[in-house]
Amino acid sequence: MKTAFELETEFRDTHGKGASRRLRREGKVPAILYGGHVDARPLAVSHQKLQIMLENERFYSTLISLRAGDQTQAAILKDVQRHPYKNVILHVDFQRVEENEKIRLRIPLHFKGEAVAPGVKTQGGMVAHMRSDVEVACLPKDLPEFIEVDLSGLNLNESIHLSQLKVPEGVVLVELAKEDSAVVAIQSPRAEEPEAAPAAAAAEGAAAPAAGEAAKPAAAAKPAAADAKKEPAKKDAKK
Repeated sequence: MKTAFELETEFRDTHGKGASRRLRREGKVPAILYGGHVDARPLAVSHQKLQIMLENERFYSTLISLRAGDQTQAAILKDVQRHPYKNVILHVDFQRVEENEKIRLRIPLHFKGEAVAPGVKTQGGMVAHMRSDVEVACLPKDLPEFIEVDLSGLNLNESIHLSQLKVPEGVVLVELAKEDSAVVAIQSPRAEEPEAAPAAAAAEGAAAPAAGEAAKPAAAAKPAAADAKKEPAKKDAKK
């Protein structure tokens, strides 16, 4: 089997949260390798090397060669657990790959022809992506790195569904058995609401009289204050 990546690992015999914390302090990531009709095997991986590989899209959808000592095992990445807000990988799961057994894996979609699609170029539409990957089932030798989606012939208000994707021979779209959902579409852009500006002007107009009315009592209060000042003067005159 042809593998795209090679990752150095080491076997570990310690388990539990305490052991995992110690590994992370040493710059390693606890991992597990399962499948292949044998017992699961705990591993440890360099955090730095793993982080670099995870930045490559192909690492998620191709075969990986895991090396531990003098042993080598073909595998696929099944799960990555990350810290909620730190750039830290907490745990990874790998699944063994056997040459004659089908595997299930999510494969990225690569979109092309968006700029020249009639729905965009001449009809003023916008591309709406419903999904960025699909789950496939196939033998390891048939596993594609990605599936291409061609939009160059798509018109406004048209879409491409799972059943319209061109997949290599021997590859099955798992989700198609449940629903032929849309993958991408060209939609009309949302029209601006014409009532927004008049509504804002009406709100400003309503606020202006309210401000004027609030000012009237203050103005009316001035004569009363003036009379209050004159009153003591009259009393002095009587004296």
